[in-house]
This record gives sequence, structure tokens and C-alpha cells, in this order.
Amino acid sequence: MMKNKAVFMSGTNNMITKEVPMPVPGPKDALIKVDVVGICGSDVHYYQHGRIGDFAVEGDFILGHECAGEVVAVGSAVKTLAVGDRVALEPGKTCGKCKYCKTGRYNLCPDVAFFATPPYHGVFTKYVTHPEDMCFKLPDHVSNTEGALVEPLAVGLHASGMGEVKLGDTVVIFGAGCIGLVTLLSCKARGASKVYVVDVLENRLETARRLGATDTVNARECNAVERIAELTAGQGADVVIETAGSEITVKQTADVVARGGTIVLVGMTAKDETSFNFMKLMGKEGNLKTIFRYRNLYPVAINAIASGSIDVKSIVSHEFDFDHVKEAFDFVVSNAKDVVKAVIRM
Repeated sequence: MMKNKAVFMSGTNNMITKEVPMPVPGPKDALIKVDVVGICGSDVHYYQHGRIGDFAVEGDFILGHECAGEVVAVGSAVKTLAVGDRVALEPGKTCGKCKYCKTGRYNLCPDVAFFATPPYHGVFTKYVTHPEDMCFKLPDHVSNTEGALVEPLAVGLHASGMGEVKLGDTVVIFGAGCIGLVTLLSCKARGASKVYVVDVLENRLETARRLGATDTVNARECNAVERIAELTAGQGADVVIETAGSEITVKQTADVVARGGTIVLVGMTAKDETSFNFMKLMGKEGNLKTIFRYRNLYPVAINAIASGSIDVKSIVSHEFDFDHVKEAFDFVVSNAKDVVKAVIRM
């Protein structure tokens, strides 16, 4: 008899492992044996602070939403999946009936149940059920680790798509965490000629250079706005993508965007309200766009990884196992300058 275990966050900076009931798939669900789960910045934020904005953790809570695993059972009405298939799970279940779902913008569905966003438990658990249409098959040569990174890659693809990055563009990306790096890969894959990445952590900038950044800017060591002006010969960037979620960098986007250019805000700042120079943006007739998660991009991301046009593997800097989830989180919290992306092998 298969047993199910899960790692729960139990208060801030604390975790416990418990045996939990084996989930039973509904007619259109698959039962997945989880294999690899990525640790996301939002997981770490819940772990440390117990809340993000209006979403507060109450009681023991399972984190984790970036995952891949193997189908071990299917519901009676499932047609496209079979036992043994390896899949990446898109973490949001939406209603399918509201105007946002009906127009393909299902990431804006007000009734979404999203893994590891309270009150919905995440996937640091041995087994989980998920709707068939949100389980995406992985080709044989795409690993489960790459499958777990489809989720953050979808964010990067959505950001570069919203910015309409195209062949020949110059792009500036603020933040070289996992989301900044997958955004870099997405912009390169869309044909951007120059991609400059700004951060304050040298190990992350090193990874950005390894992944193909044209140049990097360490904002601890120079004035980032002035340095980008130098790099772009005073023109600024066609597209500026903010993934750091820092009030300072959100403000700087208006300084470095080219005339007629586009800013895409991806990172969430700690405070809800932050100052921004709208007049400067208006003087440039610039566009300001925001994204929330992603939509319709899992197949694109999987194809891009499978074809070799996007290499997500090299973002993973640390791997831990299921028995050491708490250690993994504590390590990520206290070694931000060394960790680029950590994953848990279940």
C-alpha cells in the first residue's frame, strides 16, 4: 500500500513531516508521484514571514508549486494521460467559466486554486492529484528537474511576451534571481541582440553572464542608471523588465527605458505603494505593463526546453532531498548570495 507523506510549514521558520491521506483522483484527475520541486522566492517568503500581501498562512501548511513527477493512476474519464507518463504540473486550477477563463486569460480568474497560495496546499508531498488538462507531458529527453523549472520559465516567457521583445532589441532586466534568469533566456530566445542584467549579488550576475547576458551591472559597485546609459550609448533599452521587486529598481525602469519603449513589472515590492516618475515615462511616450503569473505557456516552455533553444538546467545551483526540506529552506534563507535556484528531489 502506497503511503503519502508531506512536509508542512508549522509556524515561521519551522517545518514538520506528517503522514497524510493518499489523495483520490476524480474522474478527470491524475494521481502524480511528485519527483522534483523547485523552491521559489514566494515559498521562502511564506516560510520566513507567514504571509504575502493578503495571503496569510494559517495552521500547518504545505509549500511548493514548481513541480514535475510521474502519473501513477488516472481517473475514469482521463483520455490524454497514462500511468508512467512524466508530467509538469501547471499549479493553478481555474473555474473555466468566467469571462477571463473564456477569453484565454485564465491567470486572471478570481476563483483560482493555486498550489501553495493559502488556503491551498502545495506539493512538498509524495503524491498529489491534479486535473488532466493541467498536467503536461514531458518528452523522454526532458528531465523532471527541467520539468519543475517549466513553471518559472513560463513567467519569463510571459514577461518577454508582454514586453513584445523581438529580434534586434536591447533589453535591461533588473534582478538576476531565478525569474530574472529565465527572463534573460526568454529574451535571448526571442532574438534580443543585447540583454543587460542588473543585480547586487555577484554570483547571480556570473550565472547571467554564463547564460548569455551581453553584460551585467553590479548596482552595489556603480550607479546602475548611469552604467546602462553608457552601455546603450545614451539611448536606453527598448524593453525593461523588473523582476527584483525592489522599490529602487521599479523606479529606475523609467530612467533606463528608451523613448517609445516598454516597461514590464514582474517582481512584487514589499510595500503595496511605491513612488514612480510617471512624468518621465510620459515624456518618453513609454508603455508600462504588468504581469500576473502566466497563461497558455506550458506547452511553449516544454517545446523550447526540448528543442534546446532554452537551457534551464544551468540555473539549478543546489539540490536537496525530501528528508531535508527544512535544511534546504534554511540554507536558501541564509545563503542568498550563493543560491541561484534550489530544487528538492522527492
